Amino acid sequence: MKIFRFGRSGAHLLGVNENLAQLATAQEGLLSLAQIDGEGVSKWTLRTYVDGGWLQKVAPRVYAVAGVPHTTRYQLRLGLLSLGDESWVSYEAAAAIHELDRSDPEAVEFTIERTGRRPVLAHQVHTTAEVAPLDRVMVDGFRTLSATRTVIDLAHARCGVRRVEAAIDSAVRLGLSSPVVIAERLETLRGSGRWGCRLIDYLLVDSGGHSMLERRFLQLVREAGLPRPLTQVIHRKDGRHIARVDFLFEEAGVVVEVSGRLGHTTPNERARDAQRRNELQDIGRRVFEYTWEDVTQRASMVKRTLIERLTLRL
Repeated sequence: MKIFRFGRSGAHLLGVNENLAQLATAQEGLLSLAQIDGEGVSKWTLRTYVDGGWLQKVAPRVYAVAGVPHTTRYQLRLGLLSLGDESWVSYEAAAAIHELDRSDPEAVEFTIERTGRRPVLAHQVHTTAEVAPLDRVMVDGFRTLSATRTVIDLAHARCGVRRVEAAIDSAVRLGLSSPVVIAERLETLRGSGRWGCRLIDYLLVDSGGHSMLERRFLQLVREAGLPRPLTQVIHRKDGRHIARVDFLFEEAGVVVEVSGRLGHTTPNERARDAQRRNELQDIGRRVFEYTWEDVTQRASMVKRTLIERLTLRL
């Protein structure tokens, strides 16, 4: 098998060990010295590749196929290979890999366990006293810190409230974490004096929804002194899925939906919404909807009508 050298003159074949070729293909054109040695490539052969312009030394113990593009994925892979097996993509870079909301797709950051050595790398490298097994995940081929740990790390990095809110809510929406899991992991890290723990505590109070709008609604519920509703509840009838609703006040049998700025405007969307509402009413739910403007600009009205609707008995 061959891998390619990409340059101005086009693609040039580089004949190498098949396993190394496959590794380079899977690693954005990068190879560690340990991987090269592991395939029995002699120092003389490696020097031939370098002198011939086929491979370039791009970091201590890391080589790249000449001409490969220096994308964000390339930079992440280079960092992991250079830092060794006990390194992970972290902070904003991990948030991007997990596809959390408001992430920077070009971020390149790493975390290593705290030791006496100081790594030399062009990008930011954080150190930590603890990376527990539950913090370590593989995402798209990259060693990465989990979404739960990433949320806590973003708070530790003094990211803004809205940034951390978005990370929590999108991690919940994507099924990568939950308020309970975040709270439990936070407790084990709190004793280390990590900055940001209080911010997470504050933001978890109104978490559980999938968006900023749902978070604001939960805040209004709390401020009104009402019982916290269940979130993202699936309803079925005769074994058939009817709907996943934003909020369910189970004791009152009330479903509340919150709609974004755009809402559903096409005839097909409105027809599906009507059918969904009718089927929820068929199984005994009372369904109410609040708009973006209601939740963000008419908080008093939302609280007043919620109290009335939850205390009303039909």
